[in-house]
Amino acid sequence: MITPPFDAVSPGQVHAMDPLAELDARIAGCTACPRLVAWREEVGRVKRAAFKDWTYWSRPVPGFGPADASLLVVGLAPAAHGGNRTGRMFTGDRSGDVLYGALHEVGLASGPLAVSADDGLTLRGVRVTSPVHCAPPENKPTPGERDACRPWLVRELELLAPHLRAVVVLGAFGWQAALPAFAEAGWVLPRPRPRFAHGARVTLERGSPPAVRAAGPGAATAPGTVTLYGCFHVSQRNTFTGRLTPAMLRDVLRAAAGEAGIPPYAPRHRPLP
Repeated sequence: MITPPFDAVSPGQVHAMDPLAELDARIAGCTACPRLVAWREEVGRVKRAAFKDWTYWSRPVPGFGPADASLLVVGLAPAAHGGNRTGRMFTGDRSGDVLYGALHEVGLASGPLAVSADDGLTLRGVRVTSPVHCAPPENKPTPGERDACRPWLVRELELLAPHLRAVVVLGAFGWQAALPAFAEAGWVLPRPRPRFAHGARVTLERGSPPAVRAAGPGAATAPGTVTLYGCFHVSQRNTFTGRLTPAMLRDVLRAAAGEAGIPPYAPRHRPLP
């Protein structure tokens, strides 16, 4: 049995945390979507035979990575027996193996595998999050569930804004969910809105969140320019068919890391094909 990254926190504990840790704690306690609550908890009760000795997380999965990350990866992540089991984004499933393997190859992760929340994996300059924090049935959240979860992503973007310079968005769903979140967090979207494609690159200019505009000039620092990179999702459907190869993923991550100003770092082993 593996201990999840944190258990339920009291209101007093929440106020003692830094803002991003507080956000993560609040996300983990969210019960806004009845269908997702019922599904994630049922999966944790029934379990998969291979994980019968695990105590499933069975709650919303918060983001993973440092608060001063200059690169963000956004993609639908909490799989029923992956993040919903382990309590960490893209951890414990094959999609995570692909993502963290590539992050390690380009020097952004301390290791190539993510198997549990206490496996010692750390990220360098990058944070991983999702537009929907609960595992949905058939990996398909409804538009209403996506929209209900958006305020969490908006707040995460606001907290990351002082350092954030580049974002890799995995899949069309993530792209469609991320764009309005960026707009609400204070970035200006081009018109017409850019469409998702693997290799898409869009720069969002500096803007002012509504709260900053209401407070007047000089009240706060608006977020800086951010460059979004589109990338096919690391789903098994894409990786097994070759639609997304490790090399393709590495190329996008490497370009985004360069844009984010993360110095190159080469791991001591040969890259995967």
